[in-house]
Amino acid sequence: MKVIGIVGMPASGKGEVSKIARDLGIPVVVMGDAIRERVQEAGLPPTDANCGAIAGKLRADLGMDAIARITIPRIEATGAPVVLVDGIRGDYEVAAFKEHFPDFTLIGIDSSFTTRYRRLTNRGRSDDSLTPEEFQTRDERELGWGLGRALEGADCRITNEGSLDEFSAEVRALLRRLGGMEE
Repeated sequence: MKVIGIVGMPASGKGEVSKIARDLGIPVVVMGDAIRERVQEAGLPPTDANCGAIAGKLRADLGMDAIARITIPRIEATGAPVVLVDGIRGDYEVAAFKEHFPDFTLIGIDSSFTTRYRRLTNRGRSDDSLTPEEFQTRDERELGWGLGRALEGADCRITNEGSLDEFSAEVRALLRRLGGMEE
């Protein structure tokens, strides 16, 4: 099984990569879904603070690779030859995926704080209603989980500062190449 992971700061474009993968017929497993499910099970509203607290507790209780280990059975359950994993947040998760899936490739998405904040305010998810200061706090929390180290160790990187069409074309070509698909 070929597993392609996506890592990037919040609102860098990971969701767009997932949409493109789905369009190409590649199943997508979103790591954040495991967090959102646990927030819902706890009867909490799906705010950034609650999602962050649950994610932090899982990592504290089960280890820094907890979300990856929770996600691995979901990846395997797809039964697909190529699967995309959206939302890697740290180098420990990358290590868990590389250990479990020998054919694992990590794509890093780079985007500036200003660009990401503009996107965040436009995308309308329940955990996105943040001030710039709160968004910076979110960045710092995720960097504390090893996101920066994971991004630095990515096998390939895409800068997402231009148009959506430019980003989509670059991602589509990369996913086709990594997934062994015809152009």
